[in-house]
Amino acid sequence: MNEEAPRLPTVREVSLTAAFGWIARGARDLRRAPQSLVFGLALAAMGWLLLKLAGQGAVMIGLTTGFLLLGPFLATGIYALSQQLERREAPRLVPAVVAWRRNPSGFLIFGAVLALLLLAWTRVSVVLIALFFMGGFPALGNLDDVLRLLMDQAVFVGLYLGIGLVFASLVFAVGVVSLPLMLDRRDTDAFVAVVTSLMVLGRNFPALLVWAALIVLLTAFGFATLGLGLIIVMPLLGHATWHAYRALVGPPEQAEPATAP
Repeated sequence: MNEEAPRLPTVREVSLTAAFGWIARGARDLRRAPQSLVFGLALAAMGWLLLKLAGQGAVMIGLTTGFLLLGPFLATGIYALSQQLERREAPRLVPAVVAWRRNPSGFLIFGAVLALLLLAWTRVSVVLIALFFMGGFPALGNLDDVLRLLMDQAVFVGLYLGIGLVFASLVFAVGVVSLPLMLDRRDTDAFVAVVTSLMVLGRNFPALLVWAALIVLLTAFGFATLGLGLIIVMPLLGHATWHAYRALVGPPEQAEPATAP
């Protein structure tokens, strides 16, 4: 007996500057649901802890530089808060924290993919550090240490950032709308969510380049403020991602049978 083919949502095209509107609506949601700052505080605390442990070995350095690869998964509760606001409900933190239960298998599989990418990046990081720093990675206790590293090890920094960009781009490509989609539509599995994200990227590549650039700039601001900025940046981007999903993916009634991409 033939199984019915999974149905892929309809993908919409957006304008080149659409990301600025998503950020604006994300800021509005953040004002209406300040509970989302809890998620930003949790991410910043995780970053501070990893940074404190980074001096204990190359593995910790890789985890510290790569932990944001899990950011889309950690922001699931923020998507749920935006959905509550969309439904004209009072934002509630506890239901948002456990929102992944709506689609446990989808979130588990996608989370496992992100975890594998983080482990792969950590391994690559360890190898790069071993190749360039035979005596161990230098301590980066202040700005002078960072500037010295940039000047003395420009090849390492360029290679490290370049490979890191590849991993971050992969996470971005498979996760543009995956998690909001699985949260919104409980019958959507991880495969359909990833394929939908790739379709969204293919149809809106210039606009999503702008979106990715905004994410990088805001995240860089978060790091430049010693992680304090992440307390606001993470929920802002999480709420904005929900609005990006709404703009990029059509409603369920427009879904169509899956075909080869």
